[in-house]
Amino acid sequence: MSTMPRSREAIGDATAETMRTARADRFGPPDVVHLVDAPKPRPAPGELLVRIHASTVSVADQRLRSRRVPRGTRLLVTPTIGLFRPRLRVLGMEAAGVVEAVGAGVTRYEPGDEVILMRGVRMGCHAEYVTVAEAGEVARKPANLSFEEAAAIIFGGHTALRYLDRVPIVAGTEVLVNGASGSVGSAVVQLAAARGARVTAVTSGRNAELVRGLGATRVIDYTREDFATAGGSIYDVIVECVGTAPFDRVALLLRPGGALLLVIVDLPGMLAAGRQARRSGLVVDHRGGEMGAAGMARLAALAEDGVLRPVIDRTYALDDIVDAHRYVDSGRKRGSVVVTLA
Repeated sequence: MSTMPRSREAIGDATAETMRTARADRFGPPDVVHLVDAPKPRPAPGELLVRIHASTVSVADQRLRSRRVPRGTRLLVTPTIGLFRPRLRVLGMEAAGVVEAVGAGVTRYEPGDEVILMRGVRMGCHAEYVTVAEAGEVARKPANLSFEEAAAIIFGGHTALRYLDRVPIVAGTEVLVNGASGSVGSAVVQLAAARGARVTAVTSGRNAELVRGLGATRVIDYTREDFATAGGSIYDVIVECVGTAPFDRVALLLRPGGALLLVIVDLPGMLAAGRQARRSGLVVDHRGGEMGAAGMARLAALAEDGVLRPVIDRTYALDDIVDAHRYVDSGRKRGSVVVTLA
């Protein structure tokens, strides 16, 4: 039998003991990602084996693939992503799929259950199968969403909840979202508006109707005006989803006791956050909170109740995942870029 690697065309002939994966063996542009067969995982005690139907290519995947990370954080993230070559060869933080098998001791799920899951920095969801701990970040899929729609809410919704839960948002709270049309920003707009906030969305003009439809009461087109000087507005909460609104630029836009939630931040911003909070009396949070299984169940419930709606820009088959990476690299995506695997 030949021992040569199989071509892309032969990947579909994998046996039941292997699976298709999208793998990056070196850092670089989208075409470093290629399809290969890999051993199909087996669930350990307390784990679920999930047949993935859909995942997304997120900004996190882009950063880990290209090693283009926020300023000053390269050494900080090296233990996670690798130094000379990727430590995590199969990307994909989150997925929606069907439980295929369960390990010993699993009691809340059984084969056939539809689930959503978040593996976070362990990655691995750009593959046909993945394992997740029953006690980990997994929940039943919202019944009203397709697998593609369910996958589209996970990354953004998970991140949005982790940060918004750190501050009180009630009726009348003034919230500004910088980067309101991305996967995280679009979820923040919806969840903040659902809590009664008046949301100002910073995005490009072409996305104005999108974010208004998600609940924004005001839109600032960053290509035409600087939100930091637009109309002298003051906010209770600023959610920074892009990396262009550091503390020094926006602190004066916050009311006393307000909050700057730094979803994207460089190393200097991380190191200065504690000092800035103490001196200003503001909340400056670059970590967010924890989710766990309860948080994932809450995320699913918000989607099932229609509070959090999926925003899907484009959908690609796994065979076309390089094109998905290229589109994310373009910086033009709105909401999520979904990858289908079944």
